[in-house]
Amino acid sequence: MMVTDINQLDFNKTYSYADYLTWRFQERLEIFKGKISKMSPAPSTSHQKIAGNLHGILWNSFKNRPCNLFNAPFDVRLLNKKKSTNDNEIFTVVQPDICIICDENKLDKRGAFGAPDLVIEILSPGNSKKELKYKFDLYEEAGVLEYWIVNPEDKTFLIYVLRDNEFIGLHPLIEEDKIKSPLFPQLDFILEEVFA
Repeated sequence: MMVTDINQLDFNKTYSYADYLTWRFQERLEIFKGKISKMSPAPSTSHQKIAGNLHGILWNSFKNRPCNLFNAPFDVRLLNKKKSTNDNEIFTVVQPDICIICDENKLDKRGAFGAPDLVIEILSPGNSKKELKYKFDLYEEAGVLEYWIVNPEDKTFLIYVLRDNEFIGLHPLIEEDKIKSPLFPQLDFILEEVFA
């Protein structure tokens, strides 16, 4: 049954990706372990500028490489421990601001399934707690290899690298610093380019 109004959903219920596919309303939602999470309304101008600058930098770094670059809205289905790709057994669907996926087998016509290699989330006033806690845990558990959190307000960058199934935080970076991705050495740029 198609759901055409967000008010038809029970926010206390557990939902799967199969349920998510029946939703036909304007609001954007994510599912965290079966629970609905509302996404922030349209991102701020600052958020969009940073996303655009990062996209340009990443595009130039990856255009002749076998990896794929995606911007939100792009559904990423994070698999459970059983690694089931059955829509009824997928309970986490996220839309990272930006992600890089190097394994073509993780892509299908509906988006991606499985952990991206790199995820970038840009904080917004309405989503900071969600990005810093819930998504951090989801991405770590799913096996995202590198996770960047960008804070537009104080122009800082946090980079986490997965080691032994746990994220290890690298030294926080500020606007004047140079970033070099541990996973993708060709990603080498000054953060001023992101916040310009």
